[in-house]
Amino acid sequence: MVIPILGEAGVRKKVVSLLFLLSLVAPNFLFQPPVTASTSTVPVNSQATIEAKVVLQKLNAVSGVSTISGQHDYLESPDEWTNQVKGWTGKFPGLHGYEFGAILAQNDGQLAQQRQKVVNSAIAWNQAGGLVTISYHQSIPGTCLCWSNVEKKMSQAEFDKYVTPGTPQYAKLIADLDKTAVYLGKLKDAGVPVLWRPYHEMNGDWFWWGKKNNFAALWNIMYDRYVHVHKLDNLLWVWSPNAPNAHADPYTATYPGASKVDVLAVDIYDNDYNEDYYKNIVQLAGGKPVAIGENGELPSAAVLKDQPRWAYFMTWGKMLSENNKKEEIKSFYSHSKILSRESFLPVKQPQIQPISPPDKKNGLRAEYYDNKDLTDLKETKVDAKIDFNWSTSAPVSSVQADTFSVRWTGKLLPAYTEKYQISTLSDDGIRVWVNDKLVIDSWYNQSWVERTGSIALTAGVPVDLKVEYYDNQNGAAAKLMWKSPSQTKEIIPASVLLLP
Repeated sequence: MVIPILGEAGVRKKVVSLLFLLSLVAPNFLFQPPVTASTSTVPVNSQATIEAKVVLQKLNAVSGVSTISGQHDYLESPDEWTNQVKGWTGKFPGLHGYEFGAILAQNDGQLAQQRQKVVNSAIAWNQAGGLVTISYHQSIPGTCLCWSNVEKKMSQAEFDKYVTPGTPQYAKLIADLDKTAVYLGKLKDAGVPVLWRPYHEMNGDWFWWGKKNNFAALWNIMYDRYVHVHKLDNLLWVWSPNAPNAHADPYTATYPGASKVDVLAVDIYDNDYNEDYYKNIVQLAGGKPVAIGENGELPSAAVLKDQPRWAYFMTWGKMLSENNKKEEIKSFYSHSKILSRESFLPVKQPQIQPISPPDKKNGLRAEYYDNKDLTDLKETKVDAKIDFNWSTSAPVSSVQADTFSVRWTGKLLPAYTEKYQISTLSDDGIRVWVNDKLVIDSWYNQSWVERTGSIALTAGVPVDLKVEYYDNQNGAAAKLMWKSPSQTKEIIPASVLLLP
């Protein structure tokens, strides 16, 4: 159960690095013969990003072997307690818990600023190798962003209005969800997978969404909005009930169902690590990862031994120091079964030097046209790379200096398995396809404008590349660049370009 904190301020991880972790915690995981993926290792969103898929695989791999440490921070101070863990133990937790819900009467500008700080921190945390989870203490839609509008009982009849399309309350709910989606979208664009944990402790009656006979309707509205409308494919969906003690219903009363939940995480306070709570959540999960969504007291070594399937835990904010002694915290983080961020920091990914097949030559096939619409072909040649500033000169003697166009085709051979940012600098129009995906579409007059797009690539696997360009008048330039977490930004060199 969360407690309000009034008066307090509250490159992307490489896929290969994550797989490296899997080899450490579960060495057989990476060397089994291919098998059909089970529902426990496949995200419920069929369009989930590569990064999200790997995080879910990671949680499955550590389950029963180790437990990933986690620490929550408040919206107003998104790094405070995580840094405190580092200061006391010499280690960062493996999982950083963030917050997107505001409870201190923030106005729209303050909320936007604080959420952006969370986004910035989460991107940096992900690039450093850690896992990201975000909670959402949503105020009653359309009301003050105040704790009193989060921790507030609501009648079933009033709740029904918020989950009924066409009502004013429903419209306010959608508006709130859409505002929050903007910042989750920024994390998606940055390649950050998020263990998304909304509407937690729904089996208790202290939040406005709690103990409702149709809680699943609220969950489904958010799920459908974020997956099908906002395309937030970087989210893994964490359903996080309270431990079913005297104050909370059994898990099954509010479970949305296996088709819309990736991880089941129980909130446990007062050292109440009851064996039945553990067994029942494992049974309900049916093979999906289970975790401790929130805790005050750190689980003991005996708990970790008797309840080995907890994939991670997350200590809630300042309860780290209020509920645990400093020496206990240091001892806990030194436990052999506890994974800190340092446990799976990536060793610098070895670059796979692109080696052109013996029957392939480097460069791109370049077709030069004496008009802007790629129809009057005059010359075909090989260009080593796309790095041109023709200014007011003709690119080749067979076309005029203005109103010409070029089409480059070939293969692109990446050195790393990760998401690449493709960028262009052009005067005038340009568009780029990588692996048959249109990643940049800027087909209009412009002067030295940079455009970007992104795509996941696999080390050593060549993909089709096509670039089309046109010049109108008064200067001509075309440059093609790339960067990734392991690749500094550069003009894409001839060594990784192959003729078709």
